[in-house]
Amino acid sequence: MISGIPLNKLAPSPRNVRKHSDAAADAELKASIAAVGLLQNLVVRAAPKGRYTVEAGERRRQALTALADDKILPRDHPVACLVLDADDANAVESSLTENFQRLNMNPADEAQAFATLVAEGARAEDVARRFGLTVRFVEGRLRLANLAPVVFEALAAGEITLDLAKAFGATSDREIQARVFGQMSTSYYALNAASIRRMVLSETVRGNDPRARLVGREAYAAAGGRIERELFDDEDSEAWLDVALLEQLATARMEAEARALAEQHGLAWVRPTLDNYASHELTTGLTRLVSEPAPLSDDDVARLEVLDAAYDEQAAILEDEDSDDDAIAAAETEIERIDHESRTIRDRPQVIAPELRPQAGMILTLGRDGTPVLQPVFYGEGAPRPDGDDDDGVEAVTEKGAAGPRRSVLSKRLVDELAMQRRDVLSLHVASDPSLALDVLVFMLADADTTDWKNKAASTLRGGVPNGPILGFEPADAPASAGLAEFRASLDESWRVGDDPAARFDLFRNLDDEARASWLGFLVGRTLEASLNLDGDRRIGFIDHLGGIVGIDMARWWRPTAANYFDRVSKQVILDALGDVGGPELSSRFASVKKRDLAMSAERVFAGATITEVDVRDRALAWVPEVMRFGEQDTADSADTPTDAVDDNGDEAIDAASAVGLDPVPEARAA
Repeated sequence: MISGIPLNKLAPSPRNVRKHSDAAADAELKASIAAVGLLQNLVVRAAPKGRYTVEAGERRRQALTALADDKILPRDHPVACLVLDADDANAVESSLTENFQRLNMNPADEAQAFATLVAEGARAEDVARRFGLTVRFVEGRLRLANLAPVVFEALAAGEITLDLAKAFGATSDREIQARVFGQMSTSYYALNAASIRRMVLSETVRGNDPRARLVGREAYAAAGGRIERELFDDEDSEAWLDVALLEQLATARMEAEARALAEQHGLAWVRPTLDNYASHELTTGLTRLVSEPAPLSDDDVARLEVLDAAYDEQAAILEDEDSDDDAIAAAETEIERIDHESRTIRDRPQVIAPELRPQAGMILTLGRDGTPVLQPVFYGEGAPRPDGDDDDGVEAVTEKGAAGPRRSVLSKRLVDELAMQRRDVLSLHVASDPSLALDVLVFMLADADTTDWKNKAASTLRGGVPNGPILGFEPADAPASAGLAEFRASLDESWRVGDDPAARFDLFRNLDDEARASWLGFLVGRTLEASLNLDGDRRIGFIDHLGGIVGIDMARWWRPTAANYFDRVSKQVILDALGDVGGPELSSRFASVKKRDLAMSAERVFAGATITEVDVRDRALAWVPEVMRFGEQDTADSADTPTDAVDDNGDEAIDAASAVGLDPVPEARAA
């Protein structure tokens, strides 16, 4: 019989089978009851002194009590209850039945319900508040309600997962969603969310698409793939119409390649993807394993010595003023070849300890040219061991109280799972606090220099100095290099006195904003790779772009001298440089000068130390070789602007150098 029993007469039952709860779910339940009332009665049993114990519905009782504590409901609020007779067995069975038989709503049902409320005039914020959810969650479900009917029905019937449904929602075009769903339904290969997302975002694929290059035109056509070509199309621009088929063929090729590579390298697994990077979705749940570049073999060391000697021979040809044009061209070509081979030898693959390899895995991505690329990163995954014995006991301190720590034995698998869940909770909070995240980033990069063998690394963040093309090279008389050293010496390192990372981090956060910002700039700056503005292996496009954004006037930081440039290039290169700043007249004036004397004369010209026309002197002070410039902005600024006219970024860099007692290029600045 259903009765209205005052809330303050209800008490928890020791026979209720639910012993654990979820704070977020409890908050949702409380919000729902506050908005629409109690929609399901409680199941209770009479107890002494006119009270009742709740056999089923304890979460609802607690939600009602919380509302009473908030003074939203009175303490004696009548609660609809089904009263059982005094039979313990029936009470326990009722509790178990209600909790065990409950079925969570399908995401499609949630989406439809939310859409109905919005159609009746409610806002997403109203729905979220009514059910104790986040606005983002509600908006996500509303997007599901706008899926093509065939996709939405498949989600409602459980034929596709929520992740696949979200992938269809990458486009708002329902016709495309339905077409891709139809292709997927007839596919013999199970497509993943990434594949569906690519398919709905591109109805056709060009012939130069990485997937097309991987599969090949003949294999695609043999499998029934259709190709359309306009009048002026070629094999790169033609349209491949059957994207689902292409995805299937490409996926099969990548999986076969992954299996072969796993066997070849003795790995536990290789996970393929048709993306050109290892996505977060792909690496979720994986742990990055420590690796290092493979050591140079004796043959590699010997070959590098031969290449270095050959490089010097070719460089001597360039520096010899008597070398003819053909010899110079051949030497330049040979130097490029030698440099490429040297870099190939030095860029060694990453390796891990042999005992880790049978449990390690790697990610196989698809390069932009259609070539499978094995990423040089090793991962471990927390899967159970093949024999299923993953319950080795680990003694863990679970709580500290007045009587001392209490201990329990947790399985190895449970310890790992709990650690990962705890990590994700912290990661979410750090992600939501940009200020803290920035401090963690800078501290982790800086503290990586601290030798601390007692404490395990808390993060995978690393930001060491990259190896340059020449080991041990320290440029003499280079203002920027000296400036970096001075900048490094000026950093506040008082935080390093901490005994452990936690203490050091607290001390680091106590530094003022300027000190922490200085660490940030230094640590990011020191990670940049060496490159030149020229075609070939030495070029890194992003470095040029970054320099162009900053607006660096290279002439303020580097001047060509006999030692660092003119002695090491051909006579014609020097004459061309003189012609750049003084025209044919200046170049012809030095045409008959011997190479060694020409180099010294050029040094004086480009240092502004010779008597010449004012405009020629200004151009000479602003000139640097094209390979030393950064991006188009630097080229444009330096071509027509005297050295003393730089933008704010250049002035800030000079002010920073001056603050540590360094003047970039005194002669240039005086000009």
